Amino acid sequence: MSADVYAAPPHTGRGGWTWYTGSSGWMYRLITESLLGIKLQADILRFNPCLPPQWQTFKIHYRYRETLYNITVRSAGSGKSVIRVVADGVEEADKAVRLVDDHGQHEVEVEVD
Repeated sequence: MSADVYAAPPHTGRGGWTWYTGSSGWMYRLITESLLGIKLQADILRFNPCLPPQWQTFKIHYRYRETLYNITVRSAGSGKSVIRVVADGVEEADKAVRLVDDHGQHEVEVEVD
């Protein structure tokens, strides 16, 4: 993400300051939290996606400290409400994942209506 776009020749139209601003961090949060709906709260991952209707599925590999969470989100409808969350084969009653740093890999499936 550019912080500015040059108007003077010879650099007219070029973007600058891409690594010196917080804009890339804000774009990351926009995509992961607002679109994909994955939000970290302390050691809990919560899901609240706002997916385009044509998206049927997406995968994300989420690293929590030294542990990898392979998350697959499947949508069968509007892409806005979570039906269920299954972590390592166990359905999570609160539709969230409690993260542990066990240096392993975990499989998470999120079903969205």
